[in-house]
Amino acid sequence: HPPGVPPLRRARDRDGARVGVAGEDDVRRLAMALPRVTEKPSYGTPGFRVADRLFARMHQDGGLVVVWCDGLEEKEALLGSDPDVFTTTPHYEGHPMVLVRLAAVGEDRLRAVLEDSWRLRAPARLREAADRGEGGPGRAAG
Repeated sequence: HPPGVPPLRRARDRDGARVGVAGEDDVRRLAMALPRVTEKPSYGTPGFRVADRLFARMHQDGGLVVVWCDGLEEKEALLGSDPDVFTTTPHYEGHPMVLVRLAAVGEDRLRAVLEDSWRLRAPARLREAADRGEGGPGRAAG
């Protein structure tokens, strides 16, 4: 595991099978389904942008995706709510960003986290269009 990130306690179902094993391809598929998203490398890893504003990127140590959250209070709430899914490193201290462990997050939650980050970073006109059901997350932009 990356330095500064506590080891993951793998989530398992009742039969002992791992759950929530997402990967880079899942992040790409879900991020690129959002309106006006482009992929462009960021710090040498895949980055996903809306209107050329980064909203998610794969972490260089692998198995993690970096996303924005709505302030430091929300960051602390996420970190406290599910430390198996959400983590941080000293590099992100003081920044409204969290790391999401792909091995521990399910697809629905990953989709929601990416959509939230998209909404925080998208220009107001795109968010407003999404609120009206015109080209918002999961819809064709027009």
